[in-house]
Amino acid sequence: MAHVDEIYNQLLKDVLSEGKRKGDRTGTGTTSVFGKQIRFKMEDGFPLLTTKKIHTKSVIHELLWFLNGETNVKYLQDNGVTIWNEWADEDGELGPVYGKQWVNWSSPVSKTTLYVDKGLCKEVTLESINQIENSINLLKTDPDSRRNMVSAWNVGELKLMNLPPCHSFFQFYTEELKLSERLDYYLESNPLANHVRDLTSKKLDALRVPSRKLNLMWYQRSVDTFLGLPFNIASYAFLLHMFAQQTNMIPNELIGSLGDVHIYDTHLEYVEEQLKRGTKLGSPTLKLNKAPDIFSYQFKDFELLHYESYPNWKNVPIAV
Repeated sequence: MAHVDEIYNQLLKDVLSEGKRKGDRTGTGTTSVFGKQIRFKMEDGFPLLTTKKIHTKSVIHELLWFLNGETNVKYLQDNGVTIWNEWADEDGELGPVYGKQWVNWSSPVSKTTLYVDKGLCKEVTLESINQIENSINLLKTDPDSRRNMVSAWNVGELKLMNLPPCHSFFQFYTEELKLSERLDYYLESNPLANHVRDLTSKKLDALRVPSRKLNLMWYQRSVDTFLGLPFNIASYAFLLHMFAQQTNMIPNELIGSLGDVHIYDTHLEYVEEQLKRGTKLGSPTLKLNKAPDIFSYQFKDFELLHYESYPNWKNVPIAV
């Protein structure tokens, strides 16, 4: 499969060559196409752009912030991350954005039926749904389920959000590994056991060797292709590795299904420079320390090995 920079830069070229002039909510103006898909194999390396430097500190802290269910920017600011500042109110609140929906989706549950002035009235309580926890459990108990999805697009709460979700939901898909694939994985992970070739499935199970590989596909309704998308690719790649680690699977393919894919007018000059760089560098490797559960990861658990890149631009305008 192609290198992340090749896939990303080709998408930029497609938007420039196929795109139509289109207005937008911010009044900035865009060149836009509708309906694209990008795919990355984790065996090819962690999909982090090298033709411009990605601020992985911001990516990781934002992801941990989501998983903690937080919707106030204080945690981000305390860790030197400012990417949500433009949308926060004076108290740092953003409304029920991603974190709230991922781990604390509010679902009404009818409990008691009352009659008020001859009208039917139901007393309703709200049940909190942790979609992330449910997804982990479903991967462990029913890995072939077609219902393993996490949604941030809560129609009933969109008006309460300072910015509705751009990446709206994601879905998992698993594949069984052949015995030969499991054995190869075991031998690659344990080079001192290279002489062992008679391991059975039962023995590999006892050794906790993964029996499945895990794929993640996210849908993004609105794609800021220059500033936002490289960030989104890295974030979901981190999430894929975390889920795979917690469910004892091998991270396999990351797929982005993209709706309105656009380049803002204020980013065109940077896109042109980006495409002139051309030469890609080697993909880095992620070293991820295992946490007790999906909610216990810390920033120090993430390490990207051999990440080299061209410099990024400073003060690129953000369309708010």
